[in-house]
Amino acid sequence: MTMVSAEGGPATGPTVLRMLLGAQLRRLREASGVTREGAGWEIRASESKISRMELGRVGFKERDVADLLTLYGVTAPEERESLLKLARDANSPGWWHRYGDVLPSWFQSYLGLEAAAALIRTYEVQFVPGLLQTPAYARAVVLLGHPRADVAEVDRRVDLRMRRQQLLRRPQPPQLWAVVDEAALRRPIGGSAVMREQLTALIEATSAPNIRLQVVPFTAGGHAAAGGAFSILRFGDQDLPDIVYIEQLTSALYLDKRDDLDYYAVAMERLCVEAEPPERTPELLARIRDELYPQ
Repeated sequence: MTMVSAEGGPATGPTVLRMLLGAQLRRLREASGVTREGAGWEIRASESKISRMELGRVGFKERDVADLLTLYGVTAPEERESLLKLARDANSPGWWHRYGDVLPSWFQSYLGLEAAAALIRTYEVQFVPGLLQTPAYARAVVLLGHPRADVAEVDRRVDLRMRRQQLLRRPQPPQLWAVVDEAALRRPIGGSAVMREQLTALIEATSAPNIRLQVVPFTAGGHAAAGGAFSILRFGDQDLPDIVYIEQLTSALYLDKRDDLDYYAVAMERLCVEAEPPERTPELLARIRDELYPQ
């Protein structure tokens, strides 16, 4: 069995560590012939709790992990300590923990996944993708969603968004493949000066080796993702499935079932075909910028 430690790289965060530990516990349980019900009995928990642990959707008590390892016949000190350390690290808060006052719990899960993804594919209809927003544009978007927020809260929300973007500039950045509807580029969020700056920033972003940006033009008519924005996250570890993320007004959906993944993967592929090719993106952005938001 391949062991994974918390030193897996700069992208490793608590959300993904829980998923990795859960996947390893599941393999150990199945190899030892123990049922979820039997595992739950061992740690005084329900079968559904074991299921949530194996999916990485709950925290881990070190004592519970130790008891499960004993039940599964894991006796080698080095192997046990590696997994117990993974449990300890998985309970450490991520960098976003300090923004808990402005961050709903359902979005904290996404930040953990985003920070660990090797490939982020996203489709946006209304706004420029958050990972590519300028501070001024981000502030205008925040004010749309939180019109009664005071200046300090707005600053915190903008700062959080800018902090997220650092993952694109780290030594081993993920690949970002964004597809944006032309409507999002023409909607004057924040006014003409903000939009001109934002479109210029997008043009500059297209030169980064880890960023691919495509625009779905109005001429495409109806298209594969008419249902709305979504993201697909892929991870570097083969134990972790792709995850589809769909944000709603007060919650979010996280889809990891094969049928759902296949459906959204096909929709994303069709979008990329219907969109203008990446090499045309700088020209399109410059045309929209100079037509709608001249200096």
